[in-house]
Amino acid sequence: MYPTVAEVVALPVIRQGKPRLVAGSAGLSRRVRWVHVAEIADIAPLLRGGELVLTTGVMLPESGLARYVEELAAVGCAGLVVELGRRWRDDVPAALVTEAERHGLPLVTLSEETKYVAVTEAVVGLIVDAQLAELRAAEQVHETFTALTVAGAEPAEVLREVARTSGLPVVLETLGHDVLAYDAAGHDPVTLLDDWAARSRSVTVSERTAYHQTSGWLITIVGARGADWGRLVMVSPEPPPHRHVVVAERAASALAVHRLVARDRESLERQTHRTLLAQLLGQSPQSPDLGARAAALGVPLERRQLIGVAVRPVSVLHGQTLATQEVLRDLAEATALAGRRVTVAALVGVVDDTSVRALLSVPITVGVEGVLRKVAREIHRTAASTVVIAVGTTVTSTTDVRRSLGEAAHVAGAALRAPGSQLYHRLDDVRLRGLLHLLREDERVRAFADRELGPLLARDNAQGSRLVELLRCLCENGGNKSAAASAAHLSRTAYYQQLNRIEQVLGVSLEDPESVLSLYVALLVHEMGP
Repeated sequence: MYPTVAEVVALPVIRQGKPRLVAGSAGLSRRVRWVHVAEIADIAPLLRGGELVLTTGVMLPESGLARYVEELAAVGCAGLVVELGRRWRDDVPAALVTEAERHGLPLVTLSEETKYVAVTEAVVGLIVDAQLAELRAAEQVHETFTALTVAGAEPAEVLREVARTSGLPVVLETLGHDVLAYDAAGHDPVTLLDDWAARSRSVTVSERTAYHQTSGWLITIVGARGADWGRLVMVSPEPPPHRHVVVAERAASALAVHRLVARDRESLERQTHRTLLAQLLGQSPQSPDLGARAAALGVPLERRQLIGVAVRPVSVLHGQTLATQEVLRDLAEATALAGRRVTVAALVGVVDDTSVRALLSVPITVGVEGVLRKVAREIHRTAASTVVIAVGTTVTSTTDVRRSLGEAAHVAGAALRAPGSQLYHRLDDVRLRGLLHLLREDERVRAFADRELGPLLARDNAQGSRLVELLRCLCENGGNKSAAASAAHLSRTAYYQQLNRIEQVLGVSLEDPESVLSLYVALLVHEMGP
């Protein structure tokens, strides 16, 4: 917002004094923050930097001119203007010229008498005008980005406005230096993004908004509520004016608010869906306006085909009975997104600690299987981790929804042990495993499994053997000992010896089909855990 030395010298009030640049042309682009009239030699300690010093030289010592210029340069003086006639008639001493050139400090002489007060007024007026222009520009920036924030503008819209306002390329990146969005402002995007992550990692700043001189980047941190998640980078080869800093900071605020609003909006939607699903499952009293509330959410329940769906992360296996809420929350968002992409109405929410539940509402005239295939593909594609998808029986009444949702949850739990490559699972797919999953909490079933496998489990625990694993290989291969030996990675002779040991421990014959069946059922129950 401050004028340069060259702009000040070009002012009419100075041009009347017939200025001549005698040294320091390299510093003509220095910014003039203020004008200071000073005749004393030890003025440097009183300066703050950025001042244009006006003098006639009447009190400058002949022997200390080099030191005088050196001290001015050391404090960041913008330039030195000397009026000739009172101390020096035609030119300034060579010592002044030499030292000013060495430091790149503009040294200007005026051969005509000049009113320094008029110079001061003109330069201050120039500075004030520039400051007012900056304030107007900043106010316009505030209004523009406030409007974008209120309108819920997407990141691409915010960056487009940054590029339009500043004329500079802008990049939004994560704190891990992955590019989320960018606007090249008419520049080559390939050049802008080339090796971005490596370049970005090398650029660090200590403040929330700062200019990195070496890289030519104006960087501001993006985040809110103490949770920073990204950086906004404006590529500015020159130190940015104040208005560009304002643009960067307001854009970062708009981006942070957008993320908070989007996250909270989705969270509120999930909470609403979860409330309705809980009522349909019987976990809470069913309100009389449930159907109307669901319809208001865009999920009609009357005269529709209703299908319960359960989605579980495959990582929820032995020893890990509860999925983290963060994983389930992300999975719920992925499931809801899949429904939107397929344009199927659905209630989606997390109603327990293991799975995401969804209730699909499909028009009577639409084929259910086609919809399920599309939804399942989208969930598998969108989910951050491998999942198992299970569906319940298609029903047409809200009173039967509980059965469909419950069936889907049971099928998902059973299929989790052997997910396979199916898009989704039904009760028919899990067969005996599904039945046992339904009965897994029955004490009589648990007691049966303990009786069948107890001695073998005790033997493995005591001696570190793997007899239970070898028995499972036999059962899973339908009693085929050769195939079981191959699955166990043992020679047939060694495997047969282990089978004999199993028979001795359990006191049963593995040639008896009923014994093998009983043991297999016990193994399935044991795998399901408590």
